[in-house]
Amino acid sequence: MTAAAVPRASRSRRGDVDIPSRDQILEKLRERGTPMRADDLAAALGVSAAAERDAFAGRLAAMERDGQLMTNRKGELCVVAKLDLVKGTVQGHADGFGFLVPDEGGPDLFLSPKEMHKALHGDRATAREIGIDRRGRPEGAIVDVLARTNREIVGRLYEDRGIWFLVAENKRINQDILVPPDMRGNAKPGQVVVAELIEQPSAHREPLAKVVQVLGSYTDPGMEIEIALRKHDLPHAFSSEAKRQAARLPAELRAGDRKGRVDVTNLALVTIDGETAKDFDDAVYCERAGKGFRLVVAIADVSHYVHDGDALDRDASERGTSVYFPRRVIPMLPEELSNELCSLKGGVDRLCMVCDMAIDSDGNISEYRFYPAVMHSRARLTYNQVWDWLSQPSQAKSGDARALLPHLQNLYALYERLSAARAKRGAIDFETIELELKFDTHGKIEAIVPVVRNDAHKLIEECMLAANVCTAEYLLAQKHPALFRVHEGPTPEKLEALREFLAGAGLSLSGGDQPTPSDYARLLEKIRGRPDFNLLQTVLLRSLQQAVYSPENVGHFGLSYDAYTHFTSPIRRYPDLLIHRCVKACLAGQRYSPGAATWAELGVHCSLTERRADDATRDVENWLKCYYMQDRVGETFAGTISGVTHFGLFVTLDGLNIDGLVHVTELGNDYFHFDAIHHALVGERSGNTWRLADRITVKVARVDLEQTKIDFVLPDTAPPVAGGTDRTGKKKKRAKAT
Repeated sequence: MTAAAVPRASRSRRGDVDIPSRDQILEKLRERGTPMRADDLAAALGVSAAAERDAFAGRLAAMERDGQLMTNRKGELCVVAKLDLVKGTVQGHADGFGFLVPDEGGPDLFLSPKEMHKALHGDRATAREIGIDRRGRPEGAIVDVLARTNREIVGRLYEDRGIWFLVAENKRINQDILVPPDMRGNAKPGQVVVAELIEQPSAHREPLAKVVQVLGSYTDPGMEIEIALRKHDLPHAFSSEAKRQAARLPAELRAGDRKGRVDVTNLALVTIDGETAKDFDDAVYCERAGKGFRLVVAIADVSHYVHDGDALDRDASERGTSVYFPRRVIPMLPEELSNELCSLKGGVDRLCMVCDMAIDSDGNISEYRFYPAVMHSRARLTYNQVWDWLSQPSQAKSGDARALLPHLQNLYALYERLSAARAKRGAIDFETIELELKFDTHGKIEAIVPVVRNDAHKLIEECMLAANVCTAEYLLAQKHPALFRVHEGPTPEKLEALREFLAGAGLSLSGGDQPTPSDYARLLEKIRGRPDFNLLQTVLLRSLQQAVYSPENVGHFGLSYDAYTHFTSPIRRYPDLLIHRCVKACLAGQRYSPGAATWAELGVHCSLTERRADDATRDVENWLKCYYMQDRVGETFAGTISGVTHFGLFVTLDGLNIDGLVHVTELGNDYFHFDAIHHALVGERSGNTWRLADRITVKVARVDLEQTKIDFVLPDTAPPVAGGTDRTGKKKKRAKAT
């Protein structure tokens, strides 16, 4: 095809200029069969005018960023698909090496420290497979970095013989980042700073950065949160547009807000939350209805104030979820909404969406309906307060308390039915222990105490489950697309490993190749009294996949629901806000479409923001726990083996939920072999065996606050526990507190 033969009608527009489409560019390069210079390609495609040339160059650059094209060392354009290159995301490791995770799936490519010098963790790149490394993994060489994802980096500033450099808090970024002396501002060595990358790494140059903000000393109160916000790229400042929109909202309900809504202010709805909660998403009410119950779950109507595509919605979508750090919350919505106008505070009228359910005496939901309403919370109650009243009715001493008590007793009677139905359904009930961090006036951990989870917690949980499952069923019946909360069972690989492990314990999991939640639940009940219950429960839990958001409804394995979604927390979860819009659209006989993003893209995004929040809060808690353990070096603790690897044992301390590592060299003068199937380290000569969930006594040997790592050793006086051996005193490795 000659240049003149490219038909104008098949060309596409970029701005106001007609230029060849991406498909035409790729076809011309494939037709030529060899790399081409950009000027020659432009001539071959009939691109001649100056405006066309500029637009054409922009399209070529975009195709390079997207990994369709690359420029070789001769300055010629190549079709990446013809080069046998792998396109993917760089994943760094704290030890300097990394991997390229392919977009198209398949095995990751190992990247040596030399290759990782070309890119940073999170960058998009193409790589060529160059062989197999000494551990049998496919090895790659980075050919081109398609997109640099790191613009700012938080870390500690150091100076060594006149050379200033930044060590990133994200340990997956292993390279030292040079800071020219004239670009460090007023920052001092050892301070935590935010630096802007002014030059990205290459094969022969270190990355360069400029200090743009000094956060302060590493041990300043709250610094761990400031670091986590930036390390995990958590949005923590609302846009000016969102602030202006929030400021324009009314302080109270207006007459127009009430139109078209059911008035349920006569119902004794109450909120039941923790002592420190301020964003009250949900209120509940229950009354007897013959032999069954009427359950009303009222949820804050955030969608009345936050509309698709407006400034508040854009900020909420970007955040995806509120993030709850110890002593600090990064809300999904400004406090004018999250703590005030949308929060179902006691004693004020609020807009809500109601799921009104009829539940029979066996705990089965016989019918339900949704409607927008106006409610008036009778009281803001806490879990402990409600449980005190339910377990000792005489504790409800005030007039208001005595008036509410019958409604709370109805709720508790309903909970007992719902709980029985849950067990009959076969939902998996893993036993977990939650801990609360207590802080001193300086913001550091003073104590770690177990959270007593009483039946008031479980009561609210069952009410929310009922509303969420009704919402999923409603949207499916309406054939409306939505984000479901999906949780799949074990993969074939995990199931095979689980069965091998259980066989070694003289147990089996029923259900064949596709076990059901009931199969898991029956096995859990069977082993509940065994001394190795914790071990078995841990292995069962780890065999399951993570729950995610997806438009494809595959059910919720753990809860044993055919369909499940999140409806009950729109103040703090973006998926719930989307679901409210879907329900409202169905009630109006319409359809809701979430802007430019597809439902699948929204599912991936909301799942990622959830993981991001979890990772950030885990980082903060780990740092605080390490700070707490600094003064306990040399002390002895009882614990449980929570992880087994070829290099040692991870141990979780009783009552503290603090983890550290006993390195394999501390287990005795022997060669220890890792048994992955049985989650064990076995001594070659002694036969001593250390298994997942075994009880163990350890001594705190070292705490590395900067790396949030704790070393344990076996105390000289501690007897071998569960087959363990005495310590040898050999060199230790550090382990991250998890």
